[in-house]
Amino acid sequence: MYSLAIKKYLEDCGFEALCPKAVLFDMDGVLYDSMPNHAIAWQESMARFGIHMTADDAYATEGARGVDTIRIMVKRQLGKDIDEAEAQRMYDVKTEIFHSLPEAPVMPGVKELMQKITESGILCCVVTGSAQRPLIQRIHQDFGAFVREEHITTAYDVTRGKPAPDPYLMGLRKAGDLLPFQGIVVENAPLGVRAGHAAKIFTVAVNTGPLPDEELLMAGANLIFPTMQELSNHWYQRIIPQL
Repeated sequence: MYSLAIKKYLEDCGFEALCPKAVLFDMDGVLYDSMPNHAIAWQESMARFGIHMTADDAYATEGARGVDTIRIMVKRQLGKDIDEAEAQRMYDVKTEIFHSLPEAPVMPGVKELMQKITESGILCCVVTGSAQRPLIQRIHQDFGAFVREEHITTAYDVTRGKPAPDPYLMGLRKAGDLLPFQGIVVENAPLGVRAGHAAKIFTVAVNTGPLPDEELLMAGANLIFPTMQELSNHWYQRIIPQL
């Protein structure tokens, strides 16, 4: 299965080989089991502005810049356009609610996986649609042994967020001006998978949320795992031997 997935990726993208020098991790739902908190914060904050947002909406739009999600929801439900500054003010409310909730735990298996990746001589990088500085600071705290500050891409680094390829292309640039076949994306959300696919990077989906596997596969995932622990368990046995 693994060798066939890599072969299909290479054929579809016109590359000769997959030669990863960096693994680009999404943050929410990948590094942290934080999506339940995000769903609560989105629903409560948007309700204050007359926007009805469900938990499924929160999962489906995960990975996009928060201000982009808000502008789309306002346009769809209230029929008006708002500028980025107004969307940011609304996003600040969501951020305040999110940080009032219990701290989300590190996803089981992710540190073990980063250790294996580092031992394989590959960089660990983070590419997130978040613009919340406390969360970025927490990456330094929890993953500083594996992820350097210059290898973190946030909403501040791009104008177009996921599902555009820009965040992951920026991640490759920060990792040393790498080419798409020199990276591997690890994502858990359809918009993030679409971004990795659009950037022509081999994209591994880890379905840590409530969406069916089919949504991640339809978004362009090359491989899918049920948990980060499973991906870690298969890194040496199934991923590295195929490269």
